[in-house]
Amino acid sequence: MKRLFDITLSLVGLALLSPVLVLLAIAIRLESRGPVFYRGVRIGRYGRPFRIFKFRSMVQDAEKAGASSTSTTDMRVTRIGHIIRKFKFDEFSQLINVLIGDMSIVGPRPEVQKFVDLYTEEEKQILSVRPGITDWSSIKFHNEGEIIEASGIKDADEAYAKLIRPEKLRLQLKYVRERNLWIDIKIIVSTVLTLVSTRMGGKPVGVPDAAQER
Repeated sequence: MKRLFDITLSLVGLALLSPVLVLLAIAIRLESRGPVFYRGVRIGRYGRPFRIFKFRSMVQDAEKAGASSTSTTDMRVTRIGHIIRKFKFDEFSQLINVLIGDMSIVGPRPEVQKFVDLYTEEEKQILSVRPGITDWSSIKFHNEGEIIEASGIKDADEAYAKLIRPEKLRLQLKYVRERNLWIDIKIIVSTVLTLVSTRMGGKPVGVPDAAQER
């Protein structure tokens, strides 16, 4: 059922967003040298690596010039890249990954290998499901770059590991343990509402509070 849900939504999404995707591709190619898509390696279900489709928001070969995490003032981000990141346009192209089976619409955000290598035995449960475009953690940390920038920690990966990763893992494990189609629908709705709310100065919508679970 979930796979059929993913295929249907990804096909509909790609069809509806195709004009926007074409314009983004043109804008990226006009501004800087390099491919339209960033194809970084991420770790998927059962620990299998795959290449993610993301509209390129940084200069070519950006990972060779810095950390895998990114702050809002990272000099590697292009001008069109700032717009892409602000409105999460770089995530739209991951519908391709959903269609081919690497990802799901909803699921834990895929990590790079070095952070997966730090998983405890409990945290390895995250790898039992397909990674997703959105989940509770990506809603809560919709402003990840701003959090990293405000931390004052020079190493973006260090800031990510200290300020974001622990809560991100808690929320991802919560999803893995409780997942069902109804929760997926709630997360999709919360993602859309959060995108609108936060662009108007509001807060993330619908994220489970750790204090309420105790």
